[in-house]
Amino acid sequence: MRMTNTPRTATEDDAGPMAGMLARAFEDDPMMRWLFPGGSTRPAALDRYFTILLTRQYLPYGVCERTEHAAALWVPPEAQDKAVPDEGTIHELTELLGDRAEPFRCSVEAAAANAPQEPHWYLAVLGADPAVQGRGQGSALLRSGLAEADEAGLPAYLECSKEANLPFYGHHGFEVLEEVRLPANGPALWVMRRAPRRPAAG
Repeated sequence: MRMTNTPRTATEDDAGPMAGMLARAFEDDPMMRWLFPGGSTRPAALDRYFTILLTRQYLPYGVCERTEHAAALWVPPEAQDKAVPDEGTIHELTELLGDRAEPFRCSVEAAAANAPQEPHWYLAVLGADPAVQGRGQGSALLRSGLAEADEAGLPAYLECSKEANLPFYGHHGFEVLEEVRLPANGPALWVMRRAPRRPAAG
């Protein structure tokens, strides 16, 4: 099967396909398994979860790119205040998460407490369909976003919730700053930073 690894800007029409891709990509993620413990209901719940985030936060305010089978959701520094979940987003997520809403709130607060103070590009989500993982689609999207951060002379940050992915991000220049254990018996998050590869012009 021939695939293209060329990133393109996502539109509202891409929300459904991207949510499905990300649901499959994160089905075995420790944090998603913690938030959505029901194995049989997790795929549909994750699809809805990513649909909410895409339509209410990242497509309107972030920088969203996709390839055929992967998606990346970035938040540039000028959009970080706008990308904070509004009341409508919180309401939808609370309904979806049910009794897991409180652990989710705690995890968001824990991540926010470790948020960098310096201007930066934030990689909120990166995922590839498991059927094509290892074929360069995620790397292509990561390089595209990092090029934007480099052009601005800014670092990039992310929180990795799957230890097996640390070498992948390390290969692209990210370094672990801190390991954060989420409350309520939650999994670990690794806060990672990548320094800009070249300064901003001028």
